[in-house]
Amino acid sequence: MIKLQNVSKTFVTKKGKVEALKNVSLEVKKGEIFGVIGYSGAGKSTLIRTVNLLEKPSEGTVSVNGTELTKLSPNKLSASRKKIGMIFQGFNLLKTATVYENISIPLRLSGLPKAEIDNRVKKYLSIVGIESKSDSYPSQLSGGQKQRVAIARAIAHEPEILLSDEATSALDPDTTEAILDLLLKINEELGITILLITHEMKVIQKICDRVAVMENGEVVENGSVLDVFTAPRHETTKRFVNSIFHHQLPEALLTKLKETGSIVSLSFVDNTSGEPTLALVSKKFNVFPNILSGTITQLKDVPYGKLIVHLQGDDSEIDRAVEFLEQQHVLVEGVKRNDVKNKRIS
Repeated sequence: MIKLQNVSKTFVTKKGKVEALKNVSLEVKKGEIFGVIGYSGAGKSTLIRTVNLLEKPSEGTVSVNGTELTKLSPNKLSASRKKIGMIFQGFNLLKTATVYENISIPLRLSGLPKAEIDNRVKKYLSIVGIESKSDSYPSQLSGGQKQRVAIARAIAHEPEILLSDEATSALDPDTTEAILDLLLKINEELGITILLITHEMKVIQKICDRVAVMENGEVVENGSVLDVFTAPRHETTKRFVNSIFHHQLPEALLTKLKETGSIVSLSFVDNTSGEPTLALVSKKFNVFPNILSGTITQLKDVPYGKLIVHLQGDDSEIDRAVEFLEQQHVLVEGVKRNDVKNKRIS
């Protein structure tokens, strides 16, 4: 659906050249929600703006549905952009126009008949749930309502792709949840492929199928949300995962517990259950598990949890217990016996 191949973007400033993107390759499949996450300055905004060529790459190619946009004439590029909607953090609504007009004006400029414009405005206002605000002005709306108008305006063109540029970062947590639910609805009911960028893990967790992690203009990890965040390799990815699981254990506690066993981190996914498995450990082996900390979250529809557990017992019995846990598809990590140098376990 969307394919970036070896895309680089260099900006020339008074202070010299800035490499915003460095040889980025990425593929977004039809019908999925693909997230790009990274901290400020990672290159996310530049990346998403290359998809519709608001930023033309310095090198590399951008293709949508098999058409290489970087080779199109201005007229053909303009036609291709109609299939790509975009929503922004700042809403970008016309302050002196009503909600109805904010959606209808771009349609009118596209040359659609008046009756079709009216049908589409009413249809998509209904889909985003603010049909009652048709005659209101942006100043009369909440942040969430403004974003719903922006989403309605973007999908009123009936695009195949929706680009979301930090669309929830200016919203409060409850409104963010509502907007994410709306994006899920649009993806599932209208079949629109969504590419979004964010610095918020909750966005990736809730709605994304696959994710790319960016750092310094490069994609450092890329894959399914489940694979990337249950087995992170890059330090940036690990930082994002740690933002979900804060397991801060006092050093004094670690020092005391290390004398009688091991402290491990147990990660479990989907129908793997931490506590019943631990109950079996205590029955099968001469090991006594003690849960020190735990968190369960969702990666879209899949439960994912981490427990910090003290396994009390002899080294040989603990080794057997760990082997059993791994056979039950539980990822076992942690502080090795007699090692308390790092008091944060994640």
